[in-house]
Formats: sequence, structure tokens, C-alpha cells
Amino acid sequence: MRQPRQSVHAFVGTALTVVVAGVVAVLTHQPWLFPSLGPAVMLHVEKPGAPQSSPRNTLIGHGVALLAGYVFLVVCGLSDEPSVLQEGVDGLRIVAAAGSLAVTATVLVLLKASHPPAGATTLIVSLGLLRTPTQLLIAAGAVVLVTVVDWLYGRVSGRPMPVWAAFEESTRGARNG
Repeated sequence: MRQPRQSVHAFVGTALTVVVAGVVAVLTHQPWLFPSLGPAVMLHVEKPGAPQSSPRNTLIGHGVALLAGYVFLVVCGLSDEPSVLQEGVDGLRIVAAAGSLAVTATVLVLLKASHPPAGATTLIVSLGLLRTPTQLLIAAGAVVLVTVVDWLYGRVSGRPMPVWAAFEESTRGARNG
């Protein structure tokens, strides 16, 4: 695909997905837009065939991140505290952030489900920017929503994401060899 065509594809795909999530946020008055959706959407649109962009890795990645972030938020006693933006960084915030990111990275490596935007999601939660169970469920729903919108956009635009998972190049070679 030529450069200008790729840039139009990226513009339309990312804008469309964010508008859909934004409209849902406006209609529900809930946080259907949060920072780590941006890099996830960009991966989906720019590299739809990459393993990190697959629906499998996206959903597993953010699911693990939401859970790890929340566990560390609770374990560190921060679930009822204002966010790091209001309270600043202290020792417990560092433990929550480092622990949740380390666990997220480790679990995703073990599951072979790399999705770098999940690192931002776990920090968003462990730093208290999204912290209630309702907010976490909405965040999970937002991840599903943008993945579905991007998957559909890829099908319509001729740059499809896999239905579920993409295979690493080394895995393909091993299977063919």
C-alpha cells in the first residue's frame, strides 16, 4: 500500500474508532475513552496482521492489565484513595505501579500475548485513574468495542486483522519447516 493511502487509512480508522468510543462515553457518561486505547487502536490500524495487534493479544493484554492493576491498587490499600494526579507519588504508588506492570509483562510473556498498550492500562489502574469495579468493567468493554470496530474497519478497508490470533514469524517458520 502506498504511503498516502496508508496515511488516509490510518486517519480514517483511528478517527472512526475513537469517535465510536467517544459517542458511547457521551451517551453513558462513563469512561469509554482512556489513554491506552490510543496505542491499541494505532496498532490495529497500522499493523493489523501483527501478533501484538490481534484481537487475542488485545483482549488478553488489557484484561490481564486491568486485573493486575486493580490487585495492586487493593493490596497497597489505595483503592479508596485519590489518584496519583491528586495525591502525588509515594512509596505505595511506586509499589503498585512497579508490581502491576511487572506482573502484566510476566503474564503476557507466559501467555504469548504481547500487547504493549496493556502496560499503560495497568498503570492507569494502579495509579488510581480508573479504580472502581464499574470503571474497570467499562474499560474492558471499551477495549472490546474498539477491537470490534477496528476489526470491522479492517475487513471493510481491505486490511483485515485476524479473526482471533496472528502467528509469530518464528512460529510460522517452525510449522512450515
